[in-house]
Amino acid sequence: MSEAEQPTSQLEDLMTGWRHDFHQHPELGFNEHRTAEKVAELLASFGIEVHSGVGQTGVVGVLQKGNATRSIGLRADMDALPIHETGDASYRSSSDGVMHACGHDGHTSMLLGAAKHLADNGNFNGRVVFIFQPNEEHGLGAPAMLDDGLFDRFDVDEVHGMHNIPGMPTGTFASRAHAMTASESLFEIKVSAMGGHAAMPHMSVDAITVGAEIVGALQTIVSRKLNPGLNGVVSVTEFETNGRRNVLPGSATLRGDARALSPDINQAIEMHMRRIVDGICAAHGVTATVSYDTIFPATINASGTTRSAVRAAQALAGADAVDGDCPPKLFSEDFAHLANARPGCFMLMGNGTDGAHAKALHSSDYDFNDAALVPGSSYWVTLVEQQLGGRA
Repeated sequence: MSEAEQPTSQLEDLMTGWRHDFHQHPELGFNEHRTAEKVAELLASFGIEVHSGVGQTGVVGVLQKGNATRSIGLRADMDALPIHETGDASYRSSSDGVMHACGHDGHTSMLLGAAKHLADNGNFNGRVVFIFQPNEEHGLGAPAMLDDGLFDRFDVDEVHGMHNIPGMPTGTFASRAHAMTASESLFEIKVSAMGGHAAMPHMSVDAITVGAEIVGALQTIVSRKLNPGLNGVVSVTEFETNGRRNVLPGSATLRGDARALSPDINQAIEMHMRRIVDGICAAHGVTATVSYDTIFPATINASGTTRSAVRAAQALAGADAVDGDCPPKLFSEDFAHLANARPGCFMLMGNGTDGAHAKALHSSDYDFNDAALVPGSSYWVTLVEQQLGGRA
């Protein structure tokens, strides 16, 4: 389908303006007050029923056409990151140390564009629930909206999310049934040993030595204790001690991040981590505590919902532009909470292959690609009209 034929092509200038405004005024999780207010105002101007303050700063729009009861939820995230922007766009962040380094400004603008088109020209029979979510980056926004009764108040038969991916060509899409993105678990290991003089190590138990053994042994979880066909990542990212130049430390704190594509693998990582720490500490006659907190569950795409999403993307972009069985991704998404509550599909879309559009997500010089606004919003429109059929 050419750009001229895409449903939202006439809204490109509007969406670009919204996107640049959101980019210039980024807000961190649960502080998206200006963003949420603008989203609510725009939805209301489209004639869409608006509910603000859902899950603190979340906004929900409801659009009913015809008399059918079938419903679909579409989710976009609104929050930015605590990163100082180094790009030189005319609309660069006006808030020092805060920027849209993940493209949520584009996600929000695309869903607004789809909402306007569907309100003005949508050919469907049923209800669309537009979910503008806060605080995705810390994994707190989706649980907050659910705890605030999101699907009790605005029930849906299926829910869909989408994220841009740098390095994928603009206008292309990718998804898969089953495990789509990984869980993320944050762990902390506190070793309590016995410090002493650096010149007399035999009279103490050096917490660095114990901690270093733990760091090395944790890498055997993925390489030797998990099925090689099942993905997992264990990374120690911080190592702190109370040692000094000539003082062996008596305590060490290790912190890190673990990823898994299923609850079973996540549980296995935690189990082996605790066993390794207990064993090494027992060998040295010291103690340790382990905390393991799963912040993001794995995103599990429902098979039927994913088939429908892939079919809509193919109808819009053509079969060659859609990968319906892409490799799973080891990054994490709090859309997982929504997909646990209702049959869901998380779709990836290309952000481009050049310049700032190809920079890694969360980079200080990343930028969402305005050329992705029309295909992304048109995907939402195509999906809604496919799933909810024609007007009654």
